[in-house]
Amino acid sequence: MTSQFPDMKISLEASIRAPSAVPIDDAVLPFEVSSLDLRGRLTRLGPALDDVLAKHAYPPAVGKLLGEAMVLTTLLGLSLKFDGRFILQTQTDGPVSFLIVDFQAPDRLRAYARFDATRLEDGLDSGALLGHGHLAMTIDQGPDMSRYQGLVALEGGSLEDAAHEYFLRSEQIPTRVRLAVGEEWRGGEEGPKHRWRAGGMLLQFLPKAPERARQADLHPGDAPEGVVTHMVAEDDAWIEGQSLIATVEDVELIDPDLSGERLLYRLFHERGVRVFPPLPLRAQCSCSRDAVSSMLESFAAKDRADMVKDGRVVVTCEFCSSVYEFTPQEAGVE
Repeated sequence: MTSQFPDMKISLEASIRAPSAVPIDDAVLPFEVSSLDLRGRLTRLGPALDDVLAKHAYPPAVGKLLGEAMVLTTLLGLSLKFDGRFILQTQTDGPVSFLIVDFQAPDRLRAYARFDATRLEDGLDSGALLGHGHLAMTIDQGPDMSRYQGLVALEGGSLEDAAHEYFLRSEQIPTRVRLAVGEEWRGGEEGPKHRWRAGGMLLQFLPKAPERARQADLHPGDAPEGVVTHMVAEDDAWIEGQSLIATVEDVELIDPDLSGERLLYRLFHERGVRVFPPLPLRAQCSCSRDAVSSMLESFAAKDRADMVKDGRVVVTCEFCSSVYEFTPQEAGVE
């Protein structure tokens, strides 16, 4: 038996079946390995990723970085238990100075990156593209509800590194993340066709006894020289879980011919893995003419007047590149 909710207790014995060979794109597959007290999620993005990246014709390096951010956002955003938003955002001094991924539960995804093309060089990894700055993860529960935001310093490391630091400092849950993005070329009657693919996996150690998940105290930063660093022995189950996820290769995460269920079976079949129904994702912007009109109303009259060019006000959505045109009267210009 399977459940749509991984946290739900099921008293009946779960059914055993062969892993599905059918790959599913644009979905998150929750799973658990109860014998090791592990829970996780596996994301696969295909057409949705293509849809987002094609709207801006990003250079390959920027598209890859934004794809990694989208995968990470889905892995984290699917933990929301309400119809809110999870927003991942970076502001840095690197060639990609700003990126944002907006996930609106239960399935809507949009993203955008700002970059300096003159600073892009061949061979730059995600850490070099980001540079130094910060990563913010915001949970928006809706109107009249407080927001929660976690900040992580970016110091030349990858998004995987930032995610590990976030969970260490903010959530204090033993967590490992893997992210992969690649370009695929496939032949066809009309010639080679280019597609983007992305995948990622999040694995967490959630034992019933909290003391088993204890981690060492964070270094205070100002401890006197010679002070012994606090150490906590890791649980054997978590050591095994980390070893298993470390074996996952990028090509396995993005392989269009390898189903998520088969990948999970490869990793955890010796211990037994339970998968839950996939949660679909879709690329869809939330902009609309009415929303843009409301935004214009929030500006001061002078600012609206300054927006008039050639007798009209033109607003372009940074996320989806949709263009909205207004006459001065429609934009509220007196």
